[in-house]
Amino acid sequence: MDLNKYIEHTLLKQDAKKEDFEKLYQEAIDNKFFGVCVNPAYVKDAVGAVQKYGVKVVTVIGFPLGANTTEVKVFETKKAIEDGADEIDMVLNVSKLKDKDYDYIINDIKSVKEACVNHNLKVILETDLLTKDEIGTACELCIKASADLVKTSTGFVKNGVGAKAEDIKLMAETVEPHGLRVKASGGIRDREAAIEMINAGADRLGTSSGVKIVKG
Repeated sequence: MDLNKYIEHTLLKQDAKKEDFEKLYQEAIDNKFFGVCVNPAYVKDAVGAVQKYGVKVVTVIGFPLGANTTEVKVFETKKAIEDGADEIDMVLNVSKLKDKDYDYIINDIKSVKEACVNHNLKVILETDLLTKDEIGTACELCIKASADLVKTSTGFVKNGVGAKAEDIKLMAETVEPHGLRVKASGGIRDREAAIEMINAGADRLGTSSGVKIVKG
């Protein structure tokens, strides 16, 4: 299994330094990872470092809480696309989901998707905070809002588990018949976990342990 083709090599730490990003970019190039995932302030640097090697640049919007207004998420998205981002990972507004304000959720996602133009939009559900029913509902809202992928986690929930195979399976079974795909992210630290997520239905893996995963 060519695990490198699944991996979005990720660095979203608040205290990351320039040398950390340089290492990330070089590792992505050397291992031919699908992409790198960085915060919006680093999109331009990432584009300059990796795109010419065929590595995609992914960034996060409304991160990590998802509670920004829709207008702010749209602005962030347009700026990220302008800076050269290939794909956008936006965070779902979990509070609105729990309040069953589904029209808000759909509009939030649709608005960001429109700002993406022809770029893929992933929606981070933050599965650690959701029941199974809420995960299913969130996936259905993403279908209605024309997202491209659904994603498990930000990795920023205190004491959160992150991606779980049972959640990936539920997400995949819900969205795949409608043409959407699944990204597993959060807590994927070794080859065995990566393969488990792929076998459960993940098409992408967001992880900071990409090198360890591909080296076994």
